[in-house]
Amino acid sequence: MKFDDILIHVGEFGSYQRRMYVLVCIPAIFTAIQTMVPVFILDIPKHRCAISPNDTFNIQGESHARLVNASIPYVKEGGEFTLSSCLLYKSPMNDSAASNDTETCSRWVFDTSDFQTNVITEFNIVCDKRILRTHSNMALFAGSLVGAFAMGFLSDLIGRKITFFISVGLQAISAIVTPFSPNIYVFIVIRVVNALSSTSLFMIAFVLGLEMVGPSKRVLAGVGVQLFWSVGIFLLVAIAYAIRNWKTLQLVISVPSVLMFGFWWLIPESPRWLMSRGRKAEAESIIQKAAKTNGVELPADMFAQLTFDEGDQGKFTQLFTSRVIRHRTLVIFFNWFVVNIVYYGLGLNVQNLSGDIYLNYTISSAVETMSYVACVLLLDRVGRKLLHCTSMFVGGLACVAVLFPVIYLAPSWVTILLSMIGKFGASAAFAIIYVFSAELLPTVVRNSGVGASSTCGKIGGMLSPYIADLGLLIGGDLKVALPLIVFGGLSVAAGGLSLILPETLNTTLPETVEDAKVFGQSTSGTKYNMKSSDKTASGDIQLNCVQRNKHV
Repeated sequence: MKFDDILIHVGEFGSYQRRMYVLVCIPAIFTAIQTMVPVFILDIPKHRCAISPNDTFNIQGESHARLVNASIPYVKEGGEFTLSSCLLYKSPMNDSAASNDTETCSRWVFDTSDFQTNVITEFNIVCDKRILRTHSNMALFAGSLVGAFAMGFLSDLIGRKITFFISVGLQAISAIVTPFSPNIYVFIVIRVVNALSSTSLFMIAFVLGLEMVGPSKRVLAGVGVQLFWSVGIFLLVAIAYAIRNWKTLQLVISVPSVLMFGFWWLIPESPRWLMSRGRKAEAESIIQKAAKTNGVELPADMFAQLTFDEGDQGKFTQLFTSRVIRHRTLVIFFNWFVVNIVYYGLGLNVQNLSGDIYLNYTISSAVETMSYVACVLLLDRVGRKLLHCTSMFVGGLACVAVLFPVIYLAPSWVTILLSMIGKFGASAAFAIIYVFSAELLPTVVRNSGVGASSTCGKIGGMLSPYIADLGLLIGGDLKVALPLIVFGGLSVAAGGLSLILPETLNTTLPETVEDAKVFGQSTSGTKYNMKSSDKTASGDIQLNCVQRNKHV
């Protein structure tokens, strides 16, 4: 008897599991907040060179306006002439020795209508230093990549629970000390530590909960956690709207994470991990408690029959030994890469859209939540392949279509609408790819295949800030459109390539490399109705998937 057989007896998603599931999904809220807070604290407000120590961005009167116009040249941006953000005349134009020669300024004044202060205004990350903002966002994803590997290994070595609380400590400390960064370089280093701990916190906590959920409920549980992520991004915009000082904002969103230390008395160690380490008595105690909470009485000899066998594991290189598997593997890797680029890139690109940043972010969050609900409702009805391809195509084409309102000077809301359609498609694809890709990989190389896919996704995440900020680097009429066009082109390409992948819904999933070679080539004998016992394979896939990776 295997561990999943016991879970079926205990209750696949009984009262005990539901309570555990909610508890371990709470870290997703904190992870979402810490991941997406750069949208606000790293937003670049309108700014220009300061012409005096007491200068303000808003014009204070007619004499102030004349002095500004005489000191700062006008440049063309987006079809309009505006005051330069980075240049000053060497001599004011009202000076008798005035010339058109300009120089880069060293002091700036910022528009405070959206933010009283943020990291950009604190450290003057504008003009020739603005690439540091992109580096800072990239550092978050680099930390995430390190956290997924290092802390994942540690959780397998010393246990889920201890590693969980190490992550809580690292996240709380790094988040709370962030406002005290003396310069942008220290800020970036702290953000790396925060991303590392946030990723591992979410991953380990979610695995703790999912390892107690029965196999037929894991796909639903895996997608459902995205809704907790949505709670986090909605909380973030509400708090950010109320608190416009970045240091206060960072403290307010960070201090509550200390409360997760109270989970020590609520969350047990994973019984599945205890079994893998031969600690059967401890595992049995936890399972008996779950059965009692669920109102189930277990047979006395059940644990005597329990075995823990993870099965034979193949080599990662077997994914490239056959032309069919090799092509599918490369398509899966590319889709993970693109989904992460587009999802996080569009999230960060909210900063670069016209209009109110808080309204844009709220709309983006609502669109993302709707996409997760749609996935929960449609994933087991429409199928993985059709839903994924449709999401990638619709989202990608909407982003590419942004070129037309730019060419024809359409109202800014058209660009925002198309961007939000792109966000819907990217968010849906982000949720689907975890289930779809893992089901395509044969059991014997699933862990290594999912791990490699996750790495491709993390690399995509690291590149996303640079694409999102392409417009800032080139300026001009394509400032808003260019990032969206790149995101859209990548989405359409990935969606088109995914058409060669077979559908996995209601099919006998591949166990061996030989199974994978013929999987999807013939429907004869592969379709079946998924009964509770048949869903074990799909549930195990979802468990293996989240053990390897998750948000950020």
